[in-house]
Amino acid sequence: MKRLLTVAALLSSATALPSQAGKTGGQVTAAAAPPIAAVEPVVDDSLTSRFTVNGITIIHRRTNSNLFVANLYLLGGVRVATPQTAGIEPLLLELGERGTRAYPGEKLRRAMARTGSEIGVSAGDDYTVYSLRTTTDRIDSTWSIYADRLLHPTLAPEDFEFVRQSRVAALAQRADDPDALLEYLSDSVAFAGDAYALSAVGTVASLSNLTLAQVRNYQRTQMVKSRTLLVIVGDIPRPRLEALVRGTFATLPLGDYRWKVPDAIGPRPGANVHLVSRRLPTNYILGWWSGPPANEADIPALRVATTILQGRLFAEVRSRRNLTYAVEARFRDRAITSGGLYVTTTRPDETLRVMRDQVRVLQEETIPTKALAPLVQQFITEYFLDNETSGAQADFLARAELFRGDYRAGDRFVADLRAVTGEDVKRVAEKWMHNIRFTYIGNPSQVNRFLLMGF
Repeated sequence: MKRLLTVAALLSSATALPSQAGKTGGQVTAAAAPPIAAVEPVVDDSLTSRFTVNGITIIHRRTNSNLFVANLYLLGGVRVATPQTAGIEPLLLELGERGTRAYPGEKLRRAMARTGSEIGVSAGDDYTVYSLRTTTDRIDSTWSIYADRLLHPTLAPEDFEFVRQSRVAALAQRADDPDALLEYLSDSVAFAGDAYALSAVGTVASLSNLTLAQVRNYQRTQMVKSRTLLVIVGDIPRPRLEALVRGTFATLPLGDYRWKVPDAIGPRPGANVHLVSRRLPTNYILGWWSGPPANEADIPALRVATTILQGRLFAEVRSRRNLTYAVEARFRDRAITSGGLYVTTTRPDETLRVMRDQVRVLQEETIPTKALAPLVQQFITEYFLDNETSGAQADFLARAELFRGDYRAGDRFVADLRAVTGEDVKRVAEKWMHNIRFTYIGNPSQVNRFLLMGF
């Protein structure tokens, strides 16, 4: 995002906004946006295909690279967790590294070391990614380890205690890092009453109270085909890939899980400001607004609006007034999207007033559509540069499939962004960028609580 600031700053309120342009012809009603999948066509991609193998859904992108990437998405994320079980899935997958039925203990670690490959676990709000990175000449040897870790982990008591205690210790350190604590607390506040309030990696309390019996039961009941989406990026013939899947993941029980994009988050309980008193050199502030589901047509305009706001905040808060070294407008790409405002500053009242003014300008004025073109083009360039790796391509395909209903819908990404108008930016900013729920860590006496409540 920071690399977009030069262009985005050109759209600051002082240089790019005609004072009356948005007040006459720019009024757009805030009607509910239709799902993207209902209004856009998809195009065929000869390099990418979607098929199933005995109940396992597979998206396969052929490349001419020697790198082979497999991402198994275990669907549900925090929506299949509870406050008591949050973090159980990544803990279970990490336990597989301690040994499996075919590769007990040190045998597994030695086997992986010989391949020079990597197996990773990444817990997210909508899914957990269980990934393999290897080369095409090592597929068979690494795939057997990759699959056995998921299908047949040893789950020995001593390994469970070691992994559990290690994860608890790591989570306990979150309280020592203001930014890490802010990220954790802000979700709990902003999404109170919704599953997104839970932590995908768990909490000290949830992991401390987990038992091995719960983990074994989770392995037995939740490792099912209906919760999986397998995305492969690499040069492997389809018959060979099908054979690998048929002998491993396709042997899982079917299950009855059904993935769907959730409805937008409604009114949430509790206060919209959470203050945490800490003696720190500066104050840390992060607030989130709740956006539309990821399959709605407002998403491209919200991406553009967030990028414009980022440039303006950087120009006004950091460059012009020198109120901070770190200020951000964020867009979170989840099944239900959200956006955030982040800043760390020793002068929170003055900073918040400037940030609030910039949000309001975005909501009240209409940017000429022609002025968006250089920003959108640079956004597209940087986005695809950031997503050119095989692993990022797998994530891009998975998000299109899960959030927009078809992996081919991702091909509309560029066209959707270029179709955004100045009126669209104003409309989505007015419609979604409000009721921001803030978490503040620092000196409470330095901030006017009503400023935080005024967004």
